[in-house]
Amino acid sequence: MDNPFQMITDTFHPDYRVNLSIQGLEGSIMLTLSNERGVVAKRLISAAQRNDPLRLRKLIESVQFGIAIERGESAIKILAAMTDGVTLQKAPRPANGLWASGQTNTTAAI
Repeated sequence: MDNPFQMITDTFHPDYRVNLSIQGLEGSIMLTLSNERGVVAKRLISAAQRNDPLRLRKLIESVQFGIAIERGESAIKILAAMTDGVTLQKAPRPANGLWASGQTNTTAAI
């Protein structure tokens, strides 16, 4: 896939609302993922990351990993999948469709 914006959107939508906004003149963009409970993850993506398919894939996996950890999933299982060369296609949906009550939102930046 040549379009990085489409790659990001296809990975996280429809599980999350995907917002991509320009952050700087150098071409960085802010990725914000949210659901009905609020912001789930936020990540600044540099132009270099956006334009390099391998770096973009690693960034997407990093966001998925952060979301999964925040939801209480096994870090070891997720890391094993990532290091085995398996690209996580979609972050799995919470069983009840919402974040567990009392969970804080994940905010990450580079």
